[in-house]
Amino acid sequence: MEVKRKKGKPLITDYEYLKDFKYFAQIDESIKDIGEKELVELGAKDVKPGYRGIYFTADKETLYRINYTSRLISRVLAPIISFDCPDTKILYQIAKQIRWSDFFSKNKTFAVSGNVANSKITHSQYASLCLKDAVVDSLLYKAGLRPNVSKEDPDILLNLYINNDRALISIDTSGGPLHKRGYREETVSAPMQETVAAAIIRLTQWNGSVPIYDPMCGSGTLLCEALMHFCRIPAGIFRKKFGFEILPDFDAAIWKQIKKEADNNIRELPEGLIAGSDISEQAVYISKTNLLGLHFGPNVRITQSDFSLLPPIENQVIVANPPYGIRMGKNRDLNAFHKNLGDFLKQKCKQSNAFIYLGDRTYVKKMGLKASWKKPILAGGLDGRLVKYEMY
Repeated sequence: MEVKRKKGKPLITDYEYLKDFKYFAQIDESIKDIGEKELVELGAKDVKPGYRGIYFTADKETLYRINYTSRLISRVLAPIISFDCPDTKILYQIAKQIRWSDFFSKNKTFAVSGNVANSKITHSQYASLCLKDAVVDSLLYKAGLRPNVSKEDPDILLNLYINNDRALISIDTSGGPLHKRGYREETVSAPMQETVAAAIIRLTQWNGSVPIYDPMCGSGTLLCEALMHFCRIPAGIFRKKFGFEILPDFDAAIWKQIKKEADNNIRELPEGLIAGSDISEQAVYISKTNLLGLHFGPNVRITQSDFSLLPPIENQVIVANPPYGIRMGKNRDLNAFHKNLGDFLKQKCKQSNAFIYLGDRTYVKKMGLKASWKKPILAGGLDGRLVKYEMY
């Protein structure tokens, strides 16, 4: 971008996303393939994978729809400006020339996240601080505004990425991680992230033609995502604000229409279609609590039981994230646990398809079952595997 200089006034207003309508969706690397398909389904164009995410183009309707309904994307960034950035002095000077009043109004708070790689600037936190100072100084000098920094719940999130001495400053159009759905009131230890659970539900290809069951439901994340999937509940239905609402080209009428269309598409959950259980009384309570926060959550049946004592679960889809590590306790025989799980699927789950996420891939062999397929999914720092077993 060419930076014009004119009597000290803010001059950078030709923001990159407004010129090519190109955005960047951050997503877990291991589910990027199905993330691309989801973006296409939601109307994105020119979808191409990139480092730690996916590039795509979109009009306003599609941008709002993706942020409101995507189940797999972590956040969507709108590029403002990119430029050669050999040092923090240049970073400060260029960033200060952006007309930040296009994004900020009185009493708005903000935060900056930064990532630096292969550059003369080596400290991400210091680079973020330079961008923060440039924003504050620019707004104070040009518009008489002094925004406060808020790490907890900022109104505006800026993203700084510097790679090979080239900087990119973006606005987070999501306004925070999209995996934070808002239904999770309580959790067990090591809960599964919502976007990962949504990816697992998608990979099962479950469409409601048969029931779905989780015999180790924990905090109920897989069941909650299954409910939202079947009922077509927008993933962002509980979010109070989105980052795209502070963009200078934000269209409130279009956003209202997109939200209305998505909300009108919600359908009811029949009783008995989604159910689960857990050996832990606390987990059962937590699952019920989280489900109560969702539309039709009371229609999901949760019971307390060891999976090995359950009655037969036949002609259903079974999903599970077996407890591991801290959730299992130090004295539990994990080899025996996974063998028992495999025996349970073989003996009690005939004519069912089981999708088991094993956080430690070494236990795939301990299940004693032939896998139809295995998909690597990195979740919570774990190099896990989602494994499909066809119980015929």
